Amino acid sequence: MAGREALSALERAGEELHSAKNWGIWDMLGGGFLSTMVKHSKIDDASELMELAQSKLQRFQKELMDVQVPARFRVEIGNFLTFADFFFDGIIADWMVQSRIGEAQEQVEEAIRRVREALRILDDMERAIDVGYEEV
Repeated sequence: MAGREALSALERAGEELHSAKNWGIWDMLGGGFLSTMVKHSKIDDASELMELAQSKLQRFQKELMDVQVPARFRVEIGNFLTFADFFFDGIIADWMVQSRIGEAQEQVEEAIRRVREALRILDDMERAIDVGYEEV
């Protein structure tokens, strides 16, 4: 089911964002070029997973027409900010990237909450139908 596939991709994206945020903290504390590279790799991985989740969510919405999830969400760091983070490697650029990671985490968490709720409702409806068939 598209909903469960979307949920899985969202949860994995959340894990990647959490890891990126941890690497970002290390980067802010002076982790250097390696921590910057790993952080951006995690951001890229999360972005790919969120794109996958988005396509699954669109399919899920078509299946259920009444499921409401954020229409678009992804980590948009921006080319200059990525450049600044790598080459200036200063606390301000690091802080700005951390802020964007946090915003993306909030979006992913909200999408996870909504998809879980939709799946719970569907499961409840399926159980009610199954009970109805057993009584007949």
